[in-house]
Amino acid sequence: MPASSGDGSDRPTYLIISQVYVPDPASVGQHVADAAGELARRGWRVVVFAAANGYDDPSKKYPKREVLNGVEVRRLPFSSFGKSSIAVRLIAQWLFIKQAILHALFVKNVRGIMVSTSPPFCGAAGAILSRIKGVPVKYWLMDLNPDQMIAMGKIGPKSISARVFDFFNRMILRRAGDVVVLDRFMLERVNKKVDVTAKAHVMPPWPHEDGVVDLPHEENDFRREHALGGAYLPAAGASGALPGSGRFVIMYSGNHSPANPIATVLDAAERFRDDDRVVFMFIGGGGGKKEVEDRLARQRADGKRVNIVSLPYQPLEKIRYSLSAADVHVVSVGDDVVGIVHPCKVYGAMSMSRPVLLLGPKPSHVSDLIENHRVGWHVSHGDVNGAERAIRQMLSTPGSDLRAMGQRAAGLIAGELSKKSLMGRYVDVMERGVVK
Repeated sequence: MPASSGDGSDRPTYLIISQVYVPDPASVGQHVADAAGELARRGWRVVVFAAANGYDDPSKKYPKREVLNGVEVRRLPFSSFGKSSIAVRLIAQWLFIKQAILHALFVKNVRGIMVSTSPPFCGAAGAILSRIKGVPVKYWLMDLNPDQMIAMGKIGPKSISARVFDFFNRMILRRAGDVVVLDRFMLERVNKKVDVTAKAHVMPPWPHEDGVVDLPHEENDFRREHALGGAYLPAAGASGALPGSGRFVIMYSGNHSPANPIATVLDAAERFRDDDRVVFMFIGGGGGKKEVEDRLARQRADGKRVNIVSLPYQPLEKIRYSLSAADVHVVSVGDDVVGIVHPCKVYGAMSMSRPVLLLGPKPSHVSDLIENHRVGWHVSHGDVNGAERAIRQMLSTPGSDLRAMGQRAAGLIAGELSKKSLMGRYVDVMERGVVK
């Protein structure tokens, strides 16, 4: 029997290429890391190629090589320069992909390859390496381009850029042994490029509920810090609140982007300026945050009650407190991005046992959840009157009914949408047809 090399290179290896990886906070990297860790737990040697710098903040530098949760992480230089422009991002992506392909050629005993959509052209790398090494490649779509760029008006549907994107899309969609999409709407869009019905798996990304559990308002330091008080207590049969009631908090937490318009809830907030029962809180960053800051500045300038609170992303150790501080979480899905981007923030709200207010079209993934499980309200973009009616209904809903909605949401997260269930299903797909 031949002697082991001692570095693990003689073991069956699963190769993963992802520009982002923990400790980078980007959601894609966290999900890829979960899957990689589960593969390692199942006995695979797992090698990940990722960028050496932060995705949003390229000033953050990560170790060139390290082992995280049993996974060998190798980080490549000149692979992330921030998001200052599309050109800068594309240069970094191409440099990353070229390096990843070159380094991956020298990884021994590769039996399977997994790529996602970070960067968008990563699928091409997976297809090329799959053909060279003669092993299966699995493709995990977290979003869809060039569809997203077209929907945001950044490129035209007939542009050269769009055609190049779709050329590489078709390459990986045809080559992949299995294709995982996040919802049925995404599958419909993918099938218009290449029919992958026979090898497609529809499953949403699992919530990162580890250590993130509901915290009663009375015990929440975040609510105390921002003078939100304890639980909101609606007065029975009236439009007011009981003495000693805390504020009713409607919260949007996460990336503020053109794909997640919030103008409707900002307009609705103006109609509650004289109602001190309710506070509208916006937490996070992104290009769309300027809209919140501008509205807040106007409120401060006119001398009336300010009912908008704007905060940056909260540290990971405070997420439990900030998310729990809400009574209802806003989830926004742009009319043109259904099936292109997936509204992952809905799972954080549901894991907190909170109802959701969907701003967006119907049908969509979140409207399906609301309709099938009665976990919130739906309002179309631009329907400010509808948003006002929904909020007034929230304010008059007994606390027991709100809690029941939240508990139904949390029950979904604990069951069919749990990290354990979804991650197990996903890694089963990764192992399907791969010889260990």
